[in-house]
Amino acid sequence: MRALYALLIALLLAASSLSWQLQTAVFVWNPLSAQRGLLAAFVLAGYTLLCGGLYLARRQRFADGSSTDQISVFFASQSGTAERIARSTAQALESAGQRAACYPLEQFEAATMRPRQPLLFVVSTSGEGDPPDHAFAFARKQMHGQLDLSDLNYAVLALGDQRYARFCAFGRALDQWLAQNKAQALFPRIEADNADAASLHQWQQQLASCFGDLAGDWTSPQLGSWRLEQRRHLNPGSPGAPIFQIRLHPHEPKQMDWRAGDIAEVEIPAQGGEPATQREYSIASIPEDGGLELVIRQVARPDGTLGRGSEFLTRELSQGQTLKLRVRENRSFHPPPDASPMILIGNGTGLAGLRAHLHARQLKGSQRNWLLFGERSRKHDRLFGGELDQALASGDLNRLDLAFSREGESIRYVQDALLAAHDTLREWIDDGAYIYVCGSSHGMAPGVAAALTDVVGQTTLDQLRDNGRYRSDVY
Repeated sequence: MRALYALLIALLLAASSLSWQLQTAVFVWNPLSAQRGLLAAFVLAGYTLLCGGLYLARRQRFADGSSTDQISVFFASQSGTAERIARSTAQALESAGQRAACYPLEQFEAATMRPRQPLLFVVSTSGEGDPPDHAFAFARKQMHGQLDLSDLNYAVLALGDQRYARFCAFGRALDQWLAQNKAQALFPRIEADNADAASLHQWQQQLASCFGDLAGDWTSPQLGSWRLEQRRHLNPGSPGAPIFQIRLHPHEPKQMDWRAGDIAEVEIPAQGGEPATQREYSIASIPEDGGLELVIRQVARPDGTLGRGSEFLTRELSQGQTLKLRVRENRSFHPPPDASPMILIGNGTGLAGLRAHLHARQLKGSQRNWLLFGERSRKHDRLFGGELDQALASGDLNRLDLAFSREGESIRYVQDALLAAHDTLREWIDDGAYIYVCGSSHGMAPGVAAALTDVVGQTTLDQLRDNGRYRSDVY
């Protein structure tokens, strides 16, 4: 491009010189002088166009001189938040006159990037420092290798939850990998605790300093009003904490719109000087069930008082009263794209997300479903037992394996049930089964991953993740 501009300047200078030499000392109007005037006008117009082109080209460059032909926004999202923010970022850039596109992180290919191309990364951390399921292949294949990324500019927005010890661990690891491979940071990494508004505003401001003013509100959509229709104690007499089924109905019928795997964000009102906050819960129903259902376990603090979220939902809120709630799309935990077999694995309140998938499968007539579920006591913690028995009898549930950890002297967890059924597990995986895991990230989810590795091997488990056939919603 610079060579082309240099050639144009040389031609214009030559034309200008020729025009000057043809000009007579005294201006007299005649056809020849008119031709000279037209030539001069042509030179002036060409020079003006050249200057305008150079000015516009400069406006399309960063302060460091890199081209903005396209800004690529990559996301790694476990529960949908990082993807939503990444897409909002791309839309804001487009509105500001930039060319932007949004991709999942696994589509990053360094070899196809143009020199000085700006790359933006919005990534979350899953569980205790892991990448989201769909980004495992990228972390395994790309981030353990050395690449020359010196021609790339980047910025990282890392999402996490400070309740976990390894806060924003994947975002930090990604930022470190990019820097070690000589990519140039547009600005320091920004870390957001539960996608807090202050961090999102900082991300927006930093991008504006690089790309121009970015309009738009990147915070979550507004909360809607939902009415408590029913609250039912599911495990009376359990040695564990009480678990409740909460059934809600919206004031606006259009809010009855979600898919199995989506998440409910519930506003917990302020109390005793504590500000209002939000809690996330897996949705335990589908719209065809006629209401949005949650499964909530009471959480006790060290002093015996209940956590604010479970206290509000299981005690304070009375039937007929309303709360504020919005549904967040969670594509990474949506149903399989076809009628492939499903292996559903979970414990405790993780049954919520699995139950929604079972209902969705029943609605479509897909009966190749296997549920493995773990809790404490067979007598008291067989959550939705009658419903599961009926699904098993009708064939909507092909197999049901239950594991209870407080039965006699032996301790049996859901991962033990998985190991005991190793032959059937291999058979289902060979038949193309999808594996969905929902529940605790501290014991159950790592235990399930270890059991799967023992049965099918690490290579097969990695392939399942890479192909989207191993998905999790853990907390």
